[in-house]
Amino acid sequence: MRIVVTLDVMLARRKMKAKDLAERVGITEANLSLLRTGKVKGVRFETLAKICEVLACTPGELLDVAVEDDGDA
Repeated sequence: MRIVVTLDVMLARRKMKAKDLAERVGITEANLSLLRTGKVKGVRFETLAKICEVLACTPGELLDVAVEDDGDA
């Protein structure tokens, strides 16, 4: 099982550019890009809360779970 970040989907729904979100949240575009691609090991709850506030969504709308097939079937 792994966590999948669906931030790009929410940005598209809100018709917002990542650059604008990063500016409004107060993080760098580089850090937001790492989050969008799921290449981070963690995210501060404060940052997640700010993202949700700006996008008017919940953390559950930005994060999903993918079940990985382990090949034992």
